[in-house]
Amino acid sequence: MHYRNGREAKNGDKVIQLDTNGKVMNLGVIYDNIPGNDYCNGALAPIHGVVSACLVDCLHIEDVQEFLKEKNLDKRPIGK
Repeated sequence: MHYRNGREAKNGDKVIQLDTNGKVMNLGVIYDNIPGNDYCNGALAPIHGVVSACLVDCLHIEDVQEFLKEKNLDKRPIGK
């Protein structure tokens, strides 16, 4: 199980879910992953609620999306 950038996926990881074109859809925690498949093989527990934030620790979502585009991570890889 691997993420779009090739990093190994593990249950309990905090992730940003992207659509097929790199737009951020959800933020959450991965669980119930099934080994051996990188597509539609787990569940995402969305993170909701009010939290405090130090702005110096944050990035604007458009900046993250631009970074993804620069690294060619904005498009979903072709299935195996």
